[in-house]
Amino acid sequence: MGRNRYEVVKTYLVEFDEILFNQRMTEVLDKYDIIVGDFSGGQLRLKGFYYANRKGAPLELKSTIIPEYISEYCAYGCPYYILERVRLEGKHQKVEDEVNL
Repeated sequence: MGRNRYEVVKTYLVEFDEILFNQRMTEVLDKYDIIVGDFSGGQLRLKGFYYANRKGAPLELKSTIIPEYISEYCAYGCPYYILERVRLEGKHQKVEDEVNL
């Protein structure tokens, strides 16, 4: 499987668990630039987003929506982390700057 590499760019109330993440990660999520993992109801949920400047990406899946997603679709105050895809050259955009996290 040609999985992308992701780097943790933010954690909130939880340590990143690589084993659990890899158990939940699917090929469907590989197309996204950013993955949000939140713990609601004791389960890790993963949701993918595109960079805000990605042409053709639906507005509801752009990174600028991440704060709204966390406040409206995640349990109040739930632990979460945000991962960003690492580009081939080993660089990534600064998602923190895009969404003011």
